[in-house]
Amino acid sequence: MDPTVIIAGGGPTGLMLACELALANVHAVVVEKLLDPSGESRGMGLHARSLETLDQRGLLERFGDDTPVWPRAHFALMWMDLSDFDTTFTYIVPQWRTEKILDERARELGVDLRRGEVVVAVDQDDDGVSVGVRNAAGEEYRLRGEYLVGADGGGSTVRKLAGFDFPGTDSTYHGVLGDIEEYDAVDGIETTLYPDKGMYAAIPLGPDVLRIMTTEFDAELPPDDQEVTLDELRASVKAITGEEPRVGKPRWLSRFGNASRQVTAYRRGRIFLAGDAAHVHYPMGGQGLNSGIQDAVNLGWKLAAEINGWGPPALLDSYHAERHPVAARVARNTEAQLALLHPVGKIGPLRDLFGELLQYKEVRRHLIEMVTGIAVAYDFEYPDRADGPHPLEGRRIPNATLATSDGERTVAETLRAGHGVLLDLSGGDAESVDVSNWAGRVDLVRARPVEEIDAAVALVRPDGYIAYAHGDGSDPEGLELALKTWFG
Repeated sequence: MDPTVIIAGGGPTGLMLACELALANVHAVVVEKLLDPSGESRGMGLHARSLETLDQRGLLERFGDDTPVWPRAHFALMWMDLSDFDTTFTYIVPQWRTEKILDERARELGVDLRRGEVVVAVDQDDDGVSVGVRNAAGEEYRLRGEYLVGADGGGSTVRKLAGFDFPGTDSTYHGVLGDIEEYDAVDGIETTLYPDKGMYAAIPLGPDVLRIMTTEFDAELPPDDQEVTLDELRASVKAITGEEPRVGKPRWLSRFGNASRQVTAYRRGRIFLAGDAAHVHYPMGGQGLNSGIQDAVNLGWKLAAEINGWGPPALLDSYHAERHPVAARVARNTEAQLALLHPVGKIGPLRDLFGELLQYKEVRRHLIEMVTGIAVAYDFEYPDRADGPHPLEGRRIPNATLATSDGERTVAETLRAGHGVLLDLSGGDAESVDVSNWAGRVDLVRARPVEEIDAAVALVRPDGYIAYAHGDGSDPEGLELALKTWFG
């Protein structure tokens, strides 16, 4: 059988997308260039929105109760305590572990994961996409699918072969990253800005591995094809800190920059991009990995709806409309953070002023919600709707505990099947709509009112965002319009 969706890239974005599709009974093939999982981790944290997403698919518990929680966030290395904000938290999770959990889940759902294979050609027509693939033995074959998704990272082959425009700026700084097994002991996590020189960080990843990261300001960029060495890492640390570290036996070495680029369109016909394939920026605060997971969950149910024959008009186009502005905002905030780091002679007074502003809780809230993705909300419009929009619409549904006739369930648990959910919290007062017309797409859940959800009725999309809400449930026409808009 030809695959329905071909996904290039088996990182968190590609694997999450594959799981979403499989949950909706859509066949997918993941083509991943690495023959075996690398055990390497560029990303080190999962923010609240990603954790909520994993929870709504029953995956959060697989990380275990002993997963460390990071108590702070920063903006341009100006640190903010998260304890004032009980809905904000970050798990310290190396990317390889997230990939392992998603890989296991994908295999449980029957995803066809092909390792050691790369995409070498892409052609699309009105009926589908043909993808040339080269396997580990050097043999080439073709896959045929209805859609192709490039989730193959910042150097995306799919993006290049399909001709996506990728404007932006090139790197002017460069950094070196190393996971080291032999090193001098450090006391907790160290992150330091050295004025006019760069940034240095040392992060223990476990009992026997230390991550060292540097970013050098105004340093000559090495050639892209130059291998990263332990000597380069040592030299970079010394150039910034003035001290040469005693380190040895690197587990992994890599180089990164501050290029900032984003495709102008997330879709070209039957080809989509997600994660770093669609947007790259300086790795500040783990925003890239988390944005990629959210891309996947936004796109997955929409692709499945189209393939399963009930996707309403313009549903697939809403992927770009919703996710492109989010990544653009991430790129802007990382650029703003870099602008607050260098050159210190010019921006020192601005950093001092920022430090004063951070004494205000609402300023901290604004920045924390920005860099963790909590502030993400989508603009929905229903031109034929009589009532105006409810304040909850376009925002993520709070994970309240619901008292139903079948016992207590969290909102996340109602989303496990990957369907939309109509929450009736009216106590029987809402004017009903027969959701049986959307059987298999929308599940009806009746529960007692809860303080966290200030509405009598809420229609929740499979990705956890509220498509419609009403204060007393007296607008069945508006609800039906929302059901048709999102669920056909």
